[in-house]
Amino acid sequence: MSVREGNVRGEEAGPPRRWLWRLIAGRVVVAALLLGMSALWAGGLAANAHESHRLGGVVPLVGAVLALSASYALALRFSSLPLRAQAGAQFAFDALLVTWLVWATGDLNSPYSALYIIAVSVASIFLGARGALLMSVGCAACYTATMLVFALGWVGGARDLTPASLAEAVETTGLNDVAFLVVGLLAARLAERQTRSEVEVREATSALASLRALHERIVESIRSGVITTDLRRRVYTVNRAAEEMIGYAAEDLRGKDVSILFGDITRQIEDSLRAADEGGVSPRHEAECLTSEGFLVKLGYSISPLSSESGETTGLVITFQDLTDVRSMEETSRRQERLSAVGRVAAGIAHEIRNPLAAMRGSIQVLRSEMQADPAQAELMEIVLRESDRLNRIITDFLTYARPRKFSLVETDLREPLRETFALLRHSPEVVDGHVLEEDLPEVPVPALADAEGIKQVFWNLARNALKAMPGGGRLRAEMRRARAGVVRITFADTG
Repeated sequence: MSVREGNVRGEEAGPPRRWLWRLIAGRVVVAALLLGMSALWAGGLAANAHESHRLGGVVPLVGAVLALSASYALALRFSSLPLRAQAGAQFAFDALLVTWLVWATGDLNSPYSALYIIAVSVASIFLGARGALLMSVGCAACYTATMLVFALGWVGGARDLTPASLAEAVETTGLNDVAFLVVGLLAARLAERQTRSEVEVREATSALASLRALHERIVESIRSGVITTDLRRRVYTVNRAAEEMIGYAAEDLRGKDVSILFGDITRQIEDSLRAADEGGVSPRHEAECLTSEGFLVKLGYSISPLSSESGETTGLVITFQDLTDVRSMEETSRRQERLSAVGRVAAGIAHEIRNPLAAMRGSIQVLRSEMQADPAQAELMEIVLRESDRLNRIITDFLTYARPRKFSLVETDLREPLRETFALLRHSPEVVDGHVLEEDLPEVPVPALADAEGIKQVFWNLARNALKAMPGGGRLRAEMRRARAGVVRITFADTG
């Protein structure tokens, strides 16, 4: 939109409603001041009776102003007429009222002719450049007509017109008309410039608002957490990704010390600011953060200075990522490597043990079949066979631990492994009469990508540990709840 189009649209839109209320109030104030001046003048300051009569003519005009102001207020409150039309009508009546005041209080030398200039100037504020020009032309026409009536004696009786008096009348009227028109032109110019400035300010404000909204959308779309703080480390802004990672809403963190999330980071801030001053890469740090749901997450973060337009550091920008899954996978990989190495050693040891163990067992079986039945010797041989079988089972269990099976992640309703675990527990010899088992599960399925057998083993181990903590009886309660999107909280609680 061009500035010229903005000017036209701004003039067509009309003044705000509150401006018209102020105009009505200002008009009443001016009328009161004129009435006060008239009363003061009539009370003894007038030089003669003629002057007293001139200024005393203000009184009926004040009554008209008050009546018209009441009409303007009613129209502004209840009328559907456009505000610009109401403002134009008010200024038209103002021109007529000033003309009446000039006519009622004097001749060519009426002191109230200056009110025309005030009316033109105020009209430029409310009606714009075009309204100011029309108001100046209207005021000049009213003043010229009034002076013409006085000069020709059409009102108040005939007057002796001499060439000198006629020249004076023409000169005074012409100068005043020129003054009205010049004021109108200047006011119109100022009004046009003001309108152009307002349009430019509105466009700049709109552009800044759009740019700010774009920046906010960019920050909210980043999948890394972003937190800004002031120099006292109080949280100022938090983006959506940060809220999802730490589980806190931005409103809950705003104004609080950032240490509630990352701990004491004084040294990290100093290192980061030093690196920024030296033009180096900001170092990476790690911290453990306790979420609002009570989960412990590992965060990798970096700190950068937040600078103003002048380059002064006004705060800090902390960007971070959730490294919990990454660190978990790294730990799992290291554990698998260790177990793989142990498994290879265990397989070799088991092979070396099982070979002589099998030979020993076979030899005992041969001896038992060839020797005469001696109860004592037969019992000893049976013990040797039984203990060799137990040793073989121990080796098998050790290999199972050293070489765990591979996990199979499938879509699983987490309620089912928990139900099966508690069903087995109720028939377990570890459960006595004093034990009470409770399950609190959601009514809707809780799907998750998990290893059903592995998670069932976890449930079984937790439940057995709880029962061992309550050998004489007690309450074991398992509860399953959705903490937030993508997170399920499973709680085992006992009274042991």
